[in-house]
Amino acid sequence: MPGPRKRLPREQEAAAAAEGTLAKAPSPPRLGAAFFDQPCVRLARALLGQILVRRLPDGRALQGRIVETEAYLGGEDTASHSRGGRQTARNTAMFMAPGTLYVYQIYGIYFCMNISSQGDGAAVLLRSLEPLQGLEAMRELRLAQRKGAPRTLKDRHLCNGPSKLCQALAVDKTFDQRDLACHPAVWLEPGLDVPREEDVISAPRIGISGEWAQQPLRFYVWGNPCVSVTDKAAEGARGSRLPAEASPCC
Repeated sequence: MPGPRKRLPREQEAAAAAEGTLAKAPSPPRLGAAFFDQPCVRLARALLGQILVRRLPDGRALQGRIVETEAYLGGEDTASHSRGGRQTARNTAMFMAPGTLYVYQIYGIYFCMNISSQGDGAAVLLRSLEPLQGLEAMRELRLAQRKGAPRTLKDRHLCNGPSKLCQALAVDKTFDQRDLACHPAVWLEPGLDVPREEDVISAPRIGISGEWAQQPLRFYVWGNPCVSVTDKAAEGARGSRLPAEASPCC
């Protein structure tokens, strides 16, 4: 009977990750295909509070709690890359099975990460994370992408934006069309701090123009300081009730 597998040295582990052999390690607790198989708006809400995990090639694990999302419905949603049911080489992942990563590039240098849902061309943009594990590695990855002299980054600024979280997790176009339910380097785990319905703010998406500009398809955890942009009008519409105690992300 063979004994337990010994942990590889970091150099060997990096090589093993590159070859894909780390997939043979014991599977971590993760959200499976059934979790992602729901309508886009429902998935955008359900993702709040779940844990995004990224395993770097050197074996380090980075974790962050999802605190802000945006739903892109496809079809009539003129802000969606798949509006009108248009399928291209770039947005193919939006038409793949729920739980497929759609990673695209903006401004020629930044990346954004989305997760496909039910519905042709529908996907959820991950806008912000609350960093939980591997913060120094995230900081190194972020600073490596910044021009000019390095500056200190507060924890709450590590992943508070779609391109920032991709930088902090070293996610690029190579992750496009990957399946979150089984990929060895990126997955979702169940969160222990899922927000209550009354602690989720619905607001218009960021940077959207046209007839869908005011649709409340952005969702975020009320009071969490890692949210990229708060919407005072949407929060004010909730009245004077205070949100649940915010997570310490400073």
